[in-house]
Amino acid sequence: MITRSPIPLQCRPATPEPGAWQAQLAGAIRDPRELCRRLDLDADWWPGAESGHALFEVRVPEAYLARIRLSDPADPLLRQVLPLGEEADATPGYVADPLEEADHTQRRGLIHKYAGRVLLIASPACAVNCRYCFRRHFPYEENAPSRAQWQETLAYLHDDDSIGEAILSGGDPLAASDRQLAWLVERLEAIPHLKRLRLHTRLPVVIPDRIDGALLDWLGGTRLQKVMVLHINHAQEIDEPVIEACRRLQAAGVTLLNQSVLLRGVNDDAATLAALSERLFEAGILPYYLHVLDPVSGAAHFDVPDDEARALVAELRTRLPGFLMPTLVREIPGEASKTPL
Repeated sequence: MITRSPIPLQCRPATPEPGAWQAQLAGAIRDPRELCRRLDLDADWWPGAESGHALFEVRVPEAYLARIRLSDPADPLLRQVLPLGEEADATPGYVADPLEEADHTQRRGLIHKYAGRVLLIASPACAVNCRYCFRRHFPYEENAPSRAQWQETLAYLHDDDSIGEAILSGGDPLAASDRQLAWLVERLEAIPHLKRLRLHTRLPVVIPDRIDGALLDWLGGTRLQKVMVLHINHAQEIDEPVIEACRRLQAAGVTLLNQSVLLRGVNDDAATLAALSERLFEAGILPYYLHVLDPVSGAAHFDVPDDEARALVAELRTRLPGFLMPTLVREIPGEASKTPL
């Protein structure tokens, strides 16, 4: 049984050298052996890391690496990014497209599942490859629109006045250039019935320097109401640079929410989840969703059964005020919204 503390112990003191976020993104660790060496994991971990990497490549930026404890394979941040041989196990019910997004892709990079809002694949890239990602098998090469295809998507949004919200996703939308994002947002805000711009991103967490002046210029200047949904699973992910990035976003008028995934060996106890909610609020972020694992092939070892998840949330409710309680949900293909458990 893995034991862990909700409070990070003996975190690695090194911090990345300051620099442009693009350089940090390009310099992310992409070699599984290098990841193991940098974290003082013995050679017994290398074969599993290499076999998992062959299925879904490792990618870890230096700023995130600096928050991982050395020589601790049970570290909750490491477990999210370290490839394992178990990812090759075939598990009944675990599939490449667990949310059946292919059935709702109306245009290249346009997913329209729910009434009133659409999701745009603004970038195929991510700053970090989370091992449990429900899009780890997503056909990004088929969902990378050209400028002309973006115009078709914008026309689709313009013609449907029931759509009030555009959601930028990916990959990670903030892996796109500010020039590209500014171009897209300028055209979205020209659609009169659009009211909100939502971004689902992990970049402010894994590379806080991404929240720079260029980003704040286009994001702060739009007429659209701005919501950013971060993805943080453990309090150890929130260090001072992350908090500073969140403050810059708030100053630009961005509402910050968080969604987590309930993960075996990462945050599957009430003390850890309570510490996460408290730390989120210190950073100015409100807990939003706690997702049970989407059954994507390669991630079954992270699963927490529904009964256990409900019991954890019931205990969490005794520890936290209501405004710090995330809603436990599952996404079920074909349903009109997320389904509370």
